[in-house]
Amino acid sequence: MYVLVAGVNHRTAPVEIREKFSIPGPALEDAYASLNQYSGVEGSIILHTCNRTEVYATTRNIEEGTKDLEKFLRQYSGLGYHELKTYLYQPNCHEAILHLFRVASGLDSMILGENQILGQVKDAYLKAIELGSSDGVLNALFQRAIYVGKKVRTETGLDKYPISISAAAVELARRCLGSLEDKTVMVVGAGEMSELTTRYLMQHGVKSVIVSNRSYDKAVLLAESLQGKAIRLDDLPDMLPQTDILISCTAATHYVMDDNNCGESLRKRQGKPIILIDIAVPRDIDPAVGDIPGVFLYDIDDLQGVVDANYLERQRASRKAEKIIAEELEKFNQWLASLYAVPVITALRAHAEAIKQEELQKALNRMGPISEHQHKVLGSMANSIVNRLLHNPVITLKEMAASNQGHFYAEVVKKLFDLQVNYEETMTNDAVETGNPR
Repeated sequence: MYVLVAGVNHRTAPVEIREKFSIPGPALEDAYASLNQYSGVEGSIILHTCNRTEVYATTRNIEEGTKDLEKFLRQYSGLGYHELKTYLYQPNCHEAILHLFRVASGLDSMILGENQILGQVKDAYLKAIELGSSDGVLNALFQRAIYVGKKVRTETGLDKYPISISAAAVELARRCLGSLEDKTVMVVGAGEMSELTTRYLMQHGVKSVIVSNRSYDKAVLLAESLQGKAIRLDDLPDMLPQTDILISCTAATHYVMDDNNCGESLRKRQGKPIILIDIAVPRDIDPAVGDIPGVFLYDIDDLQGVVDANYLERQRASRKAEKIIAEELEKFNQWLASLYAVPVITALRAHAEAIKQEELQKALNRMGPISEHQHKVLGSMANSIVNRLLHNPVITLKEMAASNQGHFYAEVVKKLFDLQVNYEETMTNDAVETGNPR
């Protein structure tokens, strides 16, 4: 049994192409029904996110299965053959497994190490189970991929280094204030970046939100969406004594906050820490405000410095992750090898045994009566010939089984000898049910 994958993602196709492969939840059942009509597809799991659509499948015939996945995606997307080829990737069996492990670990994401993809992999697997489309090999593969994704995050801390401006703001706030539970944040400006950063702070414990904007109506709208309260920009200084974190991102061409309008209010805090995060360009807050005791002022360059430093940390963590993935890939391939190498070897030996018995019987029939000793000599000679002929192919097939070319060797032997291979006998119950390959 062989594992295949075909798909497009943010690396291979622009959004206007990826949209053509979109398979929203309600359409999944029909997509699976269509996919499973292809004779070259045994089991299948569709992984669909905003950045990728990938179809994982098992097949007994690599060539047929590969063509069937391509046909399915071509028909589903409406793209022509040559256009599809421009964007489609179809790695070999070994690379397909490696790809899924990297996807689940967040190493193939647009944002290195992002967490959401692991849940999406799990959801895709469970949906395929629900619709009866997966099989034993894919069950084991996806369960192992989910395990690897969790292991990578646990052992490398890959997701502990924020690499967005909003996340960097949260990290700086936590460095200064410790826990953000029950803290109050004031948003100055009603733009997208201010809202995004505020929502991220709220996810990390901030409970109270104050919105201030030159347009009071816009402040009210944003405050309602954040379940906070709106104030007029002129009232901003009055709210500073009760504010823990302030985020400012306006389109003003001059300082919105300086010592003249806010200095007195900030000094009334008597050194109690307040975080001022200025993500506007040009800046909203006069740098001199940062000299007031208890004020921690950060601008966009400070945040970008955190992002850059954390990205380097993620890169270091990703190198550790690649080592973990390589180890887990080898373990899984050793198990998977038994699914395509052992049955082929068994079928090859059975094929050779059948030919030997047939030809030996023909020879005995032509020779007429012979002694038991002569019969044994002929039988022994036939066995020796078969064993010597099969020795090197069998040894090589075993050696190559767990390599990235093992499935190709097995497929070539199967085709060369026109073997009828029984794969089911190698599917152990524990691997099928729990995904714990030996």
